[in-house]
Amino acid sequence: MKEQAPVWNPIFTITPKAARLLMGIEAARADVEHMPLPPTVEAELRRQARVRSTHFSTRIEGNRLTLAEAEKVIQETKTDFHGRERDVHEVRNYWNALLRIEEWAEAQRPVSEDMIRRLHALVERGPRSHPSPYRDGQNVIRDSVSGAIVYMPPEARDVPLLMASMVRWVRDAENTGVPIPLIAGLTHYQFVTIHPYYDGNGRTARLLATFLLHRGGYGMHGFFSLEEHHARDLTGYYNALAVHPHHNYYEGRANADLTPWVEYFLATLSETFEAVLREARHFIKEGAPVEPEPLRKLDHRARTVLGLFSRTDRITATDVARVLGLSARMARVLLAEWVEEGWLVVADPSRRKRSYELTAIYRQYIGRLSAIQEK
Repeated sequence: MKEQAPVWNPIFTITPKAARLLMGIEAARADVEHMPLPPTVEAELRRQARVRSTHFSTRIEGNRLTLAEAEKVIQETKTDFHGRERDVHEVRNYWNALLRIEEWAEAQRPVSEDMIRRLHALVERGPRSHPSPYRDGQNVIRDSVSGAIVYMPPEARDVPLLMASMVRWVRDAENTGVPIPLIAGLTHYQFVTIHPYYDGNGRTARLLATFLLHRGGYGMHGFFSLEEHHARDLTGYYNALAVHPHHNYYEGRANADLTPWVEYFLATLSETFEAVLREARHFIKEGAPVEPEPLRKLDHRARTVLGLFSRTDRITATDVARVLGLSARMARVLLAEWVEEGWLVVADPSRRKRSYELTAIYRQYIGRLSAIQEK
C-alpha cells in the first residue's frame, strides 16, 4: 500500500491587519458580484484582465514583449517578432493556460498533482503536451547581476512528498473552511518554495492561486489581474516570498513563519479587488443599464462569446475555441447549441468558412464600448 503523504502545516498568524484585509476582500467581492453590467462590458473587462494577467506574469519572468505586443499575439493579429519567438510562445501558452484554469474552476475540478502537472505542461509546452514530471535534479536561483545564490530549493528526491503534502493541505483546508484567499496565497508560496520544476514555477504558481480563487468563488467575474499588481511591485513580491534570510530551503525556509507573506498576499489581493470595484462602479456611474432578460439566460461561456461581437459582426468556431480555450470540435458543438437556443444564426453555411452572427434581438445589446479605454 502506498504511504499517505503527511499534511503540510504552514506556520502563520492571522493578525489584526490580515483580518481587516480579509473583511475588505469579502466586501469588495460581494459588491462586484451584485453589480449589473452589460454583457459586452463584462466581456471586455474580462478580456482586458486576461491580457494584463498574461503580459505581466510572463514579464515577471523576463518576457520582452510589451503589453500591446502581447495583445497582438493573443488576438493573432501579429505573431512574428524576430528574435523573440520564445516570448511569443510564452504569452500564447499562458493565455491558453489561463482560459483552461477558468474552465477547470467552473467545473469545480479538485486540486491534484495530476492537475498541477497538466497546468505546468500548458505553461511550458502548450496544448496537447503530456503532464510534466517533477525535476530530477537540483536547480538554483541566482541573482542575474552578481550570480550569487538567491535561493536553493529542496532536493529533487524530496519534491514528490512535498507536493503531495501541499495538495493534501489544500484539500483539508477547503474542507475545514479556511478562507479561500488564505488557501490561494499559501499555496502560491509553497509551490514556488518547493520549486518542483526547472522552469515555469512562478507562472504556474500564479495560475494555481488564480485557479483556487476562481474555484472558491473569488473569481470576480474574471475582472482582476493579480499578476499585474505583483509585477508593478516586483521587489515587494520577491521580498515577501523570502520569508527567511538563509537561501537554503533546509536552513530555515522549510519551517519559516509565513505571516509576512500572508499579509503581503492579502494586501495585494485587497488592492486588486478594490481596483476592480472602482472600475465596476465607474461603469455604473456612467449609466450602465440593468441587464435585460434575454441576457440573463446566457451562461459564462455564452457571455464571453457574446463579447466577441463588440469588435466584429461574425465569428467562427476558431474564434470560440481560442477565447474559451476549447478544442475546435467542442467549439462547434457549443455553436450548434447556441443556434438551437436562438441567439446565434449561421451566416455562412459552407463547411470551410462557416461563420455565425447574432440574432436581431441580441444585436441591439452590442455597442462599440467607446467608454472603455485601452491600456
